[in-house]
Amino acid sequence: MDHRFIRNFSIIAHIDHGKSTLADRILEATGALRPREMEAQVLDSMDLERERGITIKAHAVRLCHTAANGQPYILNLIDTPGHVDFSYEVTRSLAACEGALLLVDASQGVEAQTLANAHLAVETGLEVIQVINKIDLPGAQIEEVKRQISDIVGLNAADAILTSAKEGTGTAEVLDAVIARVPPPSGDRDASLKALIFDSWYDSYRGVVVLVRVLEGEVGERTKIRLMALEQDYEVEQVGVFSPKPTVVSTLGVGEVGFIIAGIKRASDAPIGDTITEAGRPTAEPFPGFKEIRPMVFAGLYPVEGHKYSELRDALEKLRLNDSSFFFEPETSTALGFGFRCGFLGLLHMEIVQERLEREFDMELVTTAPGVLYRVTTTAGDVEEIDSPAKLPEASLIQRIEEPVITAMILTPAEHVGAVLQLCQEKRGVQKALEYLASNRVLVTYDLPFNEVVLDFFDRLKTLSRGFASLDYQVSGFWESPLVKVNILVNGEPVDALSVIVHRDVAYARARSLVTKMRKLIPRQMFEVAIQAAIGGRIIARESVRALRKNVLAKCYGGDISRKRKLLEKQREGKKRMKRVGRVEIPQEAFLAVLKVDSSAP
Repeated sequence: MDHRFIRNFSIIAHIDHGKSTLADRILEATGALRPREMEAQVLDSMDLERERGITIKAHAVRLCHTAANGQPYILNLIDTPGHVDFSYEVTRSLAACEGALLLVDASQGVEAQTLANAHLAVETGLEVIQVINKIDLPGAQIEEVKRQISDIVGLNAADAILTSAKEGTGTAEVLDAVIARVPPPSGDRDASLKALIFDSWYDSYRGVVVLVRVLEGEVGERTKIRLMALEQDYEVEQVGVFSPKPTVVSTLGVGEVGFIIAGIKRASDAPIGDTITEAGRPTAEPFPGFKEIRPMVFAGLYPVEGHKYSELRDALEKLRLNDSSFFFEPETSTALGFGFRCGFLGLLHMEIVQERLEREFDMELVTTAPGVLYRVTTTAGDVEEIDSPAKLPEASLIQRIEEPVITAMILTPAEHVGAVLQLCQEKRGVQKALEYLASNRVLVTYDLPFNEVVLDFFDRLKTLSRGFASLDYQVSGFWESPLVKVNILVNGEPVDALSVIVHRDVAYARARSLVTKMRKLIPRQMFEVAIQAAIGGRIIARESVRALRKNVLAKCYGGDISRKRKLLEKQREGKKRMKRVGRVEIPQEAFLAVLKVDSSAP
């Protein structure tokens, strides 16, 4: 098709502002699915996406729409996630588009992710169309939201489209605006092939399926292609589009979005952001690609039953084929045995991966408390990146430790500013800016240590603001901090999976809270269990789990007191022996106790 009649656009918004519902209405309006095939969140194919009501993966769909003048158009819609953990999906999707629908909830107004995604779209050079959704709600404030879009986001909201994705109101106007305002893709169909890979996944029968946006030239069955990053050549077996079901087509031309199957064996052979070109006539300049994704949150995953280690490895490898944003490497714990150290984009991403492993692969897992990546400079001058407290060198060998810092943008109602500022100060934040964007909306910008945010920051922010504050962040660098490793010892044996790296000023309070919590979680044994927290060789906190006592005197009815004493002495000796050889069973909740300690302690 003539690329002048193609429109590529995505929907961007804060989480829960109605992206997937609007995508459903657009699919209905363009006749992509028959009424009996329609269901809520059509493009959210994963069970987790439906249950949580969130989009995790970006989804591309090709729609056919006839304009008012009778001209048929092809619309390529890319539905994107809204949660900050999955902002890399948004970046990739925007690179394949010329326009974006910026969706804002009429009752909640502009939120932190609205602002971040709008800036991302403007920086990418996209045409941004403002859409105010949920106008049917009783609390809708249309004029106030228009003013927020103008004042906070900096876009002219005079011609914002009013919609109710739930009711279907305004869908036709959205489609008309996409055709009228989103520019057609540019490119030369006769030039050598140049296609951008913006997503990929693994199919058990066909190998790696790559989702591409064709920038120049065309690609069809039997085309000899080259993936430019690794300089590997393949022959195309099939090209197609999602409409929204996979549909095979003869070729993909300039401006079109679709999938290519070419017998690629591993997902790592087709990295996201790579450029596909013709093997015999390669393009001169590859697409710049995307910034490499770096995991920022790390946790240990261990099978409950040690013999299932190989099954867990296979499950992680299969999951990695469909989610290139997390990584794993083997690690060993004296407490938990063999497992894997996994890196994630954030806490939600960690939850999603863990839940997919349990559901899709039927794994029973023990997850250690999440931590972040530290940069350690040793006395020898070597710089190491540490993703686990167990890997931290001895204190005498460390010259300095640097921790990752995020720049957090918090959008909050004015009445909650005091509580938000207090929370940020408590988390060792440094204030960068505070501006009143409207009479009742304040944007607070802070530099915060990432390990403080990983614990309970988001939950407490929502609690303090009664759910009205929203958060967006990006990793901005490292700063030096006086950090120490707190070891937890159970009956004198260090449990490496429970070690934490904390700021020296809060080490005692965190250790005290942790051992107190552990005392409640570790079940009582036939012998006393000592739980200690230590920095180096110095014990800084201790709690004890009292021993269960078997009544050895139950059958002594009267008689000499010396007999009873002998029985009690024998029991005492037996408990000492048990203490020497006994192993304490530590439940899964204890490993997550690190997350739930009272961090409000001084």
